[in-house]
Amino acid sequence: MPVPERNEFFIDPNRCIGCNACVSACMECDTHRGYSMIQLDFIDRARSPQTVPVVCMHCDSPTCAEVCPADAIKRTGDGVVQTASKPRCIACNNCVLACPFGIPKMHSEANLMMKCDMCYDRTSVGKKPMCASVCPSGALWFGTMEEIRRLRPRSRPVRTFRFGNQTITTKVWMMVPVDAPVDRVDVTDAMHEPTVGRSDAAADALLSGLWTAEGA
Repeated sequence: MPVPERNEFFIDPNRCIGCNACVSACMECDTHRGYSMIQLDFIDRARSPQTVPVVCMHCDSPTCAEVCPADAIKRTGDGVVQTASKPRCIACNNCVLACPFGIPKMHSEANLMMKCDMCYDRTSVGKKPMCASVCPSGALWFGTMEEIRRLRPRSRPVRTFRFGNQTITTKVWMMVPVDAPVDRVDVTDAMHEPTVGRSDAAADALLSGLWTAEGA
């Protein structure tokens, strides 16, 4: 049974509070009990506590599947990219190296690539993914497009990402400010943006002031 067409998966990085509830919930999933297929990444750990949840984006043309020599990675008819098939996976790591989002992970004990499959055992029957069902801030959200637009009027969903010359469209949507000038997230351009915390000069001035106060 396919995922109901009206339900969509949304990531809202601005809402992530770093609680790790999603990571713990993912470990309870029946298809990979004990292993989490989601992680929290720090955006700029040296200067900010801000985190962002990282899940499989379920690309319309998944690079991981395109580079798999064993044809072990399949995309369902409703757009969910599955974990590698154990009988086919040869643990070559091609998918790990090729994914622009850095999602697939090779589990050496099982010699198998494993990743988020959007809790297909749940979403295929209309239930929320484990992570979205426990996220207290709504950084991970599963529902209809009408609902997300009504609940978050200051944000809008996009699902097109640009990595240099490669443009990728995904099943998973990411929320961006409603006044963002383009309809895609340019990942490589973001690498050249200033850090989210204090500037080095401000940090040096602060440390200098603290040192002087302590010395006095």
